[in-house]
Amino acid sequence: MIGLATAFSLTNILMVIGGCLIGTFIGMLPGLGPMSIIAIMIPVAISIGDPSAALILLAGVYYGAIFGGSTSSILINAPGVASTVATSFDGYPLARQGKAGKALTVAAISSFVGGTIGAILLMIFAPALSSVALLFGSPEYFALMIVGLSAIAAFAGTGQVAKALLMTLVGLMLATIGEGVLFNMPRFTFGVMDLQSGLGFITLAMAMFALPEAMYLILDPNRSKTEGGTNEIKDLRITRAEARSIAPVIGRQSIQGFLIGVLPGAGATIASFLGYAVERNIASKEDQEQFGKGSLKGLAAPESANNAACTGSFVPLLTLGIPGSGTTAILLGALIALNVSPGPRLMIDEPQIFWAVIISMYLGNVVLLILNLPLIPYIAKILAVPRTFLIPFILFFTLMGAYIGQNNATELLILVGLGVCATILRFADYPLAPLLIGFILGPMLENNFSRSMNLFDGPIFMVERPLTLGLLVIAALLIVLPSYRARRARLRAQGVADGD
Repeated sequence: MIGLATAFSLTNILMVIGGCLIGTFIGMLPGLGPMSIIAIMIPVAISIGDPSAALILLAGVYYGAIFGGSTSSILINAPGVASTVATSFDGYPLARQGKAGKALTVAAISSFVGGTIGAILLMIFAPALSSVALLFGSPEYFALMIVGLSAIAAFAGTGQVAKALLMTLVGLMLATIGEGVLFNMPRFTFGVMDLQSGLGFITLAMAMFALPEAMYLILDPNRSKTEGGTNEIKDLRITRAEARSIAPVIGRQSIQGFLIGVLPGAGATIASFLGYAVERNIASKEDQEQFGKGSLKGLAAPESANNAACTGSFVPLLTLGIPGSGTTAILLGALIALNVSPGPRLMIDEPQIFWAVIISMYLGNVVLLILNLPLIPYIAKILAVPRTFLIPFILFFTLMGAYIGQNNATELLILVGLGVCATILRFADYPLAPLLIGFILGPMLENNFSRSMNLFDGPIFMVERPLTLGLLVIAALLIVLPSYRARRARLRAQGVADGD
């Protein structure tokens, strides 16, 4: 009740609305993720004076940016934030089919439900889940990364598993550029000082998706039109049948995304990729074929998962004082600057802060839905922009996003070089999503494996720790089951042919 009274004071309601507005706008712009804007807004938050209001404002910016980040992914194939890369896999094909309005509606509803379910779970289970998060050590994180890598088959089309594996290996190799956490020696930098910190994720994401899209628009004058030959925005609503089909997906991925968000170091990006992979693997054969071509389930899964994970990341932050991602690390710094000590005593010593932040998330998700749904017809009109304006628009935000991400002009050269390579790979029908997955999971895989090997004097930790072994078994099943299902389908088809 203390948290309820604090959250619904006039000042804090204005903070929620202001944070959601800023976050949504920033999330829509490629490259300007929540980390950048929260870092900029820390002095503003400190000047407010009230720790509850300051944290509510920053939290609103965080989940607002995740909520709004889907817009550019769907409309121009340029992910606004890292956690919406998976959204573009089916969101952009839907926009190309003239269903941009429907795609934005599904993204908004999935984000709202994911964030709301995450807030409910956070309120009920935060104290208990903080102890679960402590069960995860380096061996468990290593096994979790293996689970993520084992899901690459979900991002491969028919007959493309070998290509997906190859692209994953390329992503893992790109992740080794720069200084390793355990070995402070530059690797594969070829003497270029600007590469010592490694490649930026935003730069790579833009090079894999946005820049090739601009090149495709240049090479194909008709690509800026939808498949129906017109850019008229229609079909904004989802039917009852579509709602029934995506409802279980949203429910499952809201819970799974929240649980992944609870784990320090996992975050919304991994939750979105795993959510997409799980839903594709458990889908029927007919639905599987639609993934990557404009599936509403493929759009709803990552959007639900990343917003629920965003809420879940507050569990280790508030109850343990452990940041679960780069953004929550900045939020931790803001808490310390406000003389608030996050940890097990926070909900006892300062309940008005702990519960006000959680309760404000309910209001924040409602505000985001009210802000986004009425604007969908107008936002979707970006697709009606003439090709001569759309190409410079995509190129400008792509280059700006890469530069701001690292504040380094060398990133622009890297972006163009990788973008040309990505365009060639797309012409050769190579899936690019596995490359990004390998790049994201590579550093965490390497670091946690090295620490585990040092702690346990060898790979014995894989069988000694039950949780690690369980995760590795899940990874093995994710690899074996798709192959088993494909073999059964081939045998069944062969039997039908023999019967004919």
